[in-house]
Amino acid sequence: MHALRRSSVKFDSNLDEKLFSKELESDGVKIVVSVHSYNNGAKKLQLVRETRDAEGNWRFGKLGRLTKTEVEGILPLINEALGHM
Repeated sequence: MHALRRSSVKFDSNLDEKLFSKELESDGVKIVVSVHSYNNGAKKLQLVRETRDAEGNWRFGKLGRLTKTEVEGILPLINEALGHM
């Protein structure tokens, strides 16, 4: 297994292409399943949890642990995302 290397090159959002994105929303929480390719590189799956702040805006949060219901809800989205990888 290769060791992870950190590059000193800055992230350029213009090079990050979103190939797929779907979300599961329930009780003020949203889990986003997406596939991205950076600079035409490998296609990678991204899972993000978002919650609403006091003003009702979506805010990024660490995905952390998932409930059984959340896993059951995002599995079809992950399977769909695989078709874009």
